[in-house]
Amino acid sequence: MKTSDFDYNLPEELIAQAPAERRESSRMLVVHRDTGTLEHRSVSDIGEYLVAGDLLVVNNTKVIPARIYGQKAETGGNLEFLLLEPLSDDNTWRVLCRASRRPKVGNGFAFANGRITGEVIAVGEAGRLDVRLQCDDPLLEILEQEGETPLPPYIKRTEGDLRKESDKSRYQTVYASEPGAVAAPTAGLHFSQELLSSLGARGVQKAEVTLHVGIGTFRPVSVDMVDEHRMDEERYEISESAAADIQRTRKVGGRIVAVGSTSVRTLESVAAAHGSVKACRGRSDLFIYPPYEFKAVDVMLTNFHLPKSTLLMMVSALAGSDLMKRAYAEAIKERYRFFSYGDCMLIL
Repeated sequence: MKTSDFDYNLPEELIAQAPAERRESSRMLVVHRDTGTLEHRSVSDIGEYLVAGDLLVVNNTKVIPARIYGQKAETGGNLEFLLLEPLSDDNTWRVLCRASRRPKVGNGFAFANGRITGEVIAVGEAGRLDVRLQCDDPLLEILEQEGETPLPPYIKRTEGDLRKESDKSRYQTVYASEPGAVAAPTAGLHFSQELLSSLGARGVQKAEVTLHVGIGTFRPVSVDMVDEHRMDEERYEISESAAADIQRTRKVGGRIVAVGSTSVRTLESVAAAHGSVKACRGRSDLFIYPPYEFKAVDVMLTNFHLPKSTLLMMVSALAGSDLMKRAYAEAIKERYRFFSYGDCMLIL
């Protein structure tokens, strides 16, 4: 299967630069796999497609303000770090570095107006560094005050853009509770607390899993053949209570409704490794593309994804490539808003 099979032309003006005014007011293209029917609805209508006994599975990862700016200790040259993930409990982190000249092992630095200092302890590929950080206050507390929300590269912000402040809350799900992501699980951005409460009143329950979304979610597939691509690993965890809810839903015949590709990847990674969804934690490099037999997910809510992306390949595996091509063509024709701040589709 060729990567080019998942390409399509998207008018640039359809790339959403800001979220909908209300989370649940985004448009929702409903895709019926059994009939091939497409419906144009709103996220606020999702309750009409779910029934009592269904279980929403959401990703509760929290985006950290992981982009920080500082200077090299030796030269005063400007540095930009994107904190990717902690490597230990002593503030050793893997970061993505942007600088005119990349630091070397042993080089020092200062960030956040001197509140964060440290040194480089290893140099990796593609701008990655391992660094040891030092700070008097808790690191996450400093990042909340001094860091910047790491938006995807296709969302444009300029210096002084007033939307930067709203990004702190809107590029975050309302149930985000586990800090660690550098990108939001964007299908979850469409849910307000009111909508979740309304679904709960209908008998649609919610279970939370955690997958910390990494920078690899934006990495394009650069190989010609799909099966030659390798996914970046991402950390996940499923709690005892979430696993019990999922197992109970399965036993009574309810559907597992995965909110977003990260929830799908978490559930399918665990089911592939253990035969069913159980409480565990680990790192996933699962690559879902056609043909793939889903073991844990029945229904999926997902945003519209970049051309030739692993996320587009995942939804094509669930709904079928031909139906996805038709759905995307319909979404473009009807001027849906694409990508992280855009509209979504419900795949039934």
